[in-house]
Amino acid sequence: MSTGVVRHKVDASAAEPEERPDLILVVDDDEDIASFVAFNLKVHGFEVMRARDGRHALEVMESRRPDLAVVDWMMPNMNGVELTRRLRAEPLTSALPVIMLTAKGMSVDKVVGLTAGVDDYLVKPFDTAELIARVSSTLRRNKEFREVSPLTGLPGNARVRREIVDRMKTGKDFAVGYIDIDRFKSVNDVYGFDRGDEFITALAGSLHRAVSTSGRPPVFLGHIGGDDFVFICTPEQVLPLTKRTVTDFETAADHLYDPEDAQRGYIEVPDRRGNKQRAALVTLSIGVAQATAEGRRFEDARVVVAVASEMKKVAKSQPGSFVAIDRRRADSEDPEDPSSGVGL
Repeated sequence: MSTGVVRHKVDASAAEPEERPDLILVVDDDEDIASFVAFNLKVHGFEVMRARDGRHALEVMESRRPDLAVVDWMMPNMNGVELTRRLRAEPLTSALPVIMLTAKGMSVDKVVGLTAGVDDYLVKPFDTAELIARVSSTLRRNKEFREVSPLTGLPGNARVRREIVDRMKTGKDFAVGYIDIDRFKSVNDVYGFDRGDEFITALAGSLHRAVSTSGRPPVFLGHIGGDDFVFICTPEQVLPLTKRTVTDFETAADHLYDPEDAQRGYIEVPDRRGNKQRAALVTLSIGVAQATAEGRRFEDARVVVAVASEMKKVAKSQPGSFVAIDRRRADSEDPEDPSSGVGL
């Protein structure tokens, strides 16, 4: 099988903007403590805004949303516990991480704070190192949580991109696979989104089981949305991993169809006029981009994903479950430079 080469050029002016510093809201009626916290956060690269009490904090957040709040427990007008409860009750701030500043060390007070939804504590007096460590670790945990798919528990786009960048930095050979479920829309149309979610979780389970037998180095798995998954591994791991995944998933998928549909080998999908069209049972299309010394190297994670996506389109043009692996050389000018494909 061969495919035309698509040269992926990345305009430097279109590069992703640098990430802005995390914005921390400091809420404390004590001017000395608020200034101490704000100064040290700024020194360590954070952006800071301040509020004098809970009510003022809510007003400040109407115009700008912080990434984390450092909140004093005892304040006039609205104390830290009440502010945290208000934040948790509002959809736009329900996931905002909160670190509570308190002079109270008794466990009963901590229980009250945890019930309100506080993420961590700093007991006064505290030093700069402890402040920065608590803020940094709370931000990291929150970001990792937000990057995980609630359906599959797998990391999403940002984490996938960082993993590809890390692999590129090592200079070692690696492969990025892009997987989706063929005719997944037909499943949703006929059975509904709940059943569709079962197919997605089935694929996640099949990938996990395949990875467990792939040996070292560990294979990275990501879920970038819907029925789209990514794996990152060595080139040697690609075919064993994809073959096990396809075999396991197709077996699992057979049990997710209504029995009569599974037995006859297709489902009937109504079109806009009410006519029923036959749709074959689901299969997997897998596109793979490889960085090897003999083939090509990459300097941008977006290009790696673009090549894997291109190869996935090649796989979709083939019957059944199929993996298309890009084996084009970086210096090739042949528009019919061969890639390879394997029916699974």
